This record gives sequence, C-alpha cells and structure tokens, in this order.
Amino acid sequence: MSRFKFHMALIGFSLGLIFWFAASSRTVALAQEPQASPTPPASSGGIFVTVLGDEPFANVRLGPSASIYPVIGQLLPGDTAPAIGRSPGGDWVQIEFAGGINNKGWIYSPLVSLSPGTLHVVEPPPTPLPPPTSTIDPTLAAQFSIVPTSTRLPTFTPPAPLATKAAYSTSPDSEAKDSVPLGLIIFTLGSFGVVGLAVSLLLPRRF
Repeated sequence: MSRFKFHMALIGFSLGLIFWFAASSRTVALAQEPQASPTPPASSGGIFVTVLGDEPFANVRLGPSASIYPVIGQLLPGDTAPAIGRSPGGDWVQIEFAGGINNKGWIYSPLVSLSPGTLHVVEPPPTPLPPPTSTIDPTLAAQFSIVPTSTRLPTFTPPAPLATKAAYSTSPDSEAKDSVPLGLIIFTLGSFGVVGLAVSLLLPRRF
C-alpha cells in the first residue's frame, strides 16, 4: 500500500512539473510577442504629406522643378513623409527622403495632401551640373581619319583600225560580163541532146 502511494505521488509530481514548465514557456512567449503601435511621422512642426491616389506614384525630385532636377525616388499612394518646407511659389513641398541631399527631396504639391500647419519657404538647391561630355583627342582622331585622294580615272583609248581589204582588180560587173551564164550552157547542151535523139530516130536502122 505504501508503494502504491509512492507511485501516485511520483506521478502527481511529474504532472505538476510538466504543467509548470508549459505555463512558464507560454508566459515567456507572450512577453516576447511585439505589439504593433503605429507611430505618426515626425517632423519639426508635426506636418506631413500623404500621397493621393490620383496617380500610380509620385516622383520625388532633387529640387522643385520637373525640367531641371532629376528624380531620386518615388512614393506610392498612401505613403506619408515629414514635410520640411515649401518652394517660393508653393507648388512643391520639401520632405524628408532618404537618398536625396541631406536626406531631403521635393514632391509636387498637387499630388499630396498636407496636414494642418504652416511651412516656411525653403530656397531650392543649386541646379545640378550637366554630365561631362566626352571629348575626342584630335591627335588620336587624326590617325583614324581617312581622306580620299582624288585619282584620275583612266581614259578610254579606241582600238586600232582594222586592216583594209585588198581591192579587186576587176569589178564584179566586168567579171559578170566576161563569164557565160550557167543557164545558157545547160540550155545549149540540152538542145544538142534533143537534136541527137531526133537524128537517131529518123535514120534507118540496120540490123
């Protein structure tokens, strides 16, 4: 009986130890769980800008001009940023933006909504210098420049005239007059043949 009580006490102690370890680990896990608490953007006067949803994004530039200053980043609709100042005309707002000069940039004011407050005028940064243009060494360029030389085309030389044919001693007309026509000769021989045949038929035959 005493052995049974000892076993029950040992089992109870083990279960209590397991429950205590589980409860302590859960408490530690809950204590380490971070709690999200939104923090509004901080600025010198508590003023910030929020990008409107009219455009897919808003460009952040190095200065208050779209034609002079380059783009250094973008903000999406709903993004906020602390406002520092405004341009002399009020068309641009200077904000805190990582990547710009002194972590500052400029955004077009119609693309954002401004929280209540007053912004002081900020002078725009100096105009950025244009990128240096690459110049070509004239000495090096002269080595690759090819000046075409004016060469005279060869002149056409006509071929030598052919040798003249030898002149005939007698003209074709005179040769035709001296020679007997071939038709006349054939006619004469045929006549003689006909006469001979007639004579042979008329003469009496001797057997």
